[in-house]
Parts: sequence; C-alpha cells; structure tokens
Amino acid sequence: MTKSQEIAPYRMPAEWEPHASTWLAWPHRGSDWPGKMEPIPWVYAEIVRALTRHETVNLIVPDDIRHAAATDALTRAGADISRVKLWEKPTDRSWVRDSGPIFVRDSAGGRVALDWHFNAWAKYPDWLQDDSLPAFVAESLGVKSVQPVRDGHRIVLEGGSIDVNGAGLLLTTEECLLSKTQERNPPFSRADYEAVFAEYLGVQKVLWLDRGIVGDDTHGHVDDLARFVNSRTVVTVVENDPSDENYQPLQENLERLGGMTDVHGTKLEVIPLPMPRPLIFEGTRLPASYANFYIANGTVIVPTFNDPADRLALGILADVFADREVVGISCVDLVWGFGTLHCMTQQEIATR
Repeated sequence: MTKSQEIAPYRMPAEWEPHASTWLAWPHRGSDWPGKMEPIPWVYAEIVRALTRHETVNLIVPDDIRHAAATDALTRAGADISRVKLWEKPTDRSWVRDSGPIFVRDSAGGRVALDWHFNAWAKYPDWLQDDSLPAFVAESLGVKSVQPVRDGHRIVLEGGSIDVNGAGLLLTTEECLLSKTQERNPPFSRADYEAVFAEYLGVQKVLWLDRGIVGDDTHGHVDDLARFVNSRTVVTVVENDPSDENYQPLQENLERLGGMTDVHGTKLEVIPLPMPRPLIFEGTRLPASYANFYIANGTVIVPTFNDPADRLALGILADVFADREVVGISCVDLVWGFGTLHCMTQQEIATR
C-alpha cells in the first residue's frame, strides 16, 4: 500500500452497505425506447414498489405533468408512496447510475457527493441537464459536493463503469476506460485512472477486465459483466454456447478473474452467472445480463428476460445474498433502452 492510498481522503462504500435511499429519474424520453415507451413507466413503478418495501426512493421528475403521472402509476402499482420523495428537475435521460453523484465518505465518516463530469458516454450530444444532476442532488440533501479533477480538467466517469468492494478493490474494463472508441478522458492512461480511483474512491487495487458484453451502448460497462457480492467474491456472467459472440470475451474475463487477488494477496472467489439467450428486437441484439442487478437495503432486484436461465440466475443470487430478499423484475421492455436495473439506480449511502 502506498502512502497516498493510506491517507486517501475518501472511501466509496460497497453497494451492500447501508443506504439512506435510492435515487431514480422517471422515464420521459420516448427516443430511449422507440416504439416501446408505453410499458416503461410500469416497469419503473414495479421497481419502486420492490424498493420501497426496504428503503426510501428519491424520484426525479422533469415537470408537474410527469409528477402527477408518476404519482398515479406508483399508487396504482401498490408502491409505498410514503417512502417516495419526488424532486422536480429536467433531465436528458433516466440513467442515474451514470449521470448521478457517486456518494463517498470522507476521512471523518461524513458524506460527500462526487460530481463527475457526464458527457453521455462520449457518444450523444445532449447531456447538459444530466451533467447538472449531481450538484442538484447534493444541494437538495445539503451534502458537500466535490468535482474530481486531474491536471485542471474535470474527470468523466460513469457509475456503471466501475464496481467496488468497499475494501480497496475496484473492477472495471479496458474496453470502457482505455479504448479510443467513446474515449472519456483523452489522453488518460491506466496509471491516470488508478491514481484518480485512489484519490477519490479510496481504491488500493484496480482489477482490469477486458471487454463488456455484446450490444452494450456504453462500450464496456462492468455492471453488465462482473460484480462484487462481498469483499472477496465476484459474480461474473459466462456464455456456455461457443458459437455465441459473447463466448470468447467472457471466457477471457473469467480467466483473468481466476488469477486476481484482493489487497492482501488472497485469491478472489469467482461465481459464474449464466447469460440469457440472445435477446433481439428489431434486428438489434440487446445487452441483457443478470449482472445488472441492484443491491438495496434488505433486497436485491434482478433483471429477468422471460428466459430459462432466469431461474438459475435468481437461484445463484439468492444463495449469495442469503440475508436479502431477491426479486426478479421483468426487463424485456426496459433493456430496449440498452440498460436495466443497475443502470437506472444510484444508492445514497446512509448518514453514518
């Protein structure tokens, strides 16, 4: 451990550590789900219903009309409205995992909202309203906001591109952070990212995987690929069909994980998760993955795809999270927006 890592001012808690709430943004952009927008609010309502059994949901709505529509949908779906707080703010899209703040603790245990720069995955031109979301959340909560910088420039980072165990480890992919395609922070190197993660997230060791899954619009987010489920255990998706496009990349990642260790040099436990059969809509393969689950207080919500592998994935995660309720949420329609449950949620860590 280096001196800079020993005195890192911040620590990003693991997702399974206690939450004050979950933040979401009500879906309103029809072009994110072209031709399929009608069922999407009902998927969100089901997610909120599942989460409000265990924690508060902070829900961002763009205007009065969506405020009323969201309230009506949540009420009809049976969500616990007493545990939902609605906040009015325009957003470009609804993928709060990537546009929202990342909450960390400072050296005194207080909460800090990291305001990373968001540029719509270095792919789309409209992102200004989403980029202002972390500052809005921090101000609404009265939490200190910090904009991570390096060499005088704000750093672009999406929450879906990383996963942490809260004890010094971070998972990410070379495809997302080091590729010249959808390049977030040119000319950042591997060493640049590792220094940033040490300074702002308290990371002592970065575990670099290769590529993400086929169909991923973000170019390699790790939250569709491999996730920590405790401080030294990772679940990772594996494709069993050698003819599938995902087979070789996922085998490569599995092999890499098999040789990885924690900050003490102890080998990680690696648990394979199945992949659903290819999910194709209008000729487009969608990034359907069971790794895009979200861990909340007392529950884990897991995307399902009307696939035989649904029950296998739910069973594996139920064994891993024996102390939590594991709930499947049908995401056949939601994934047409190129993301599911983890992509749309962002945890707010508990006050202490």
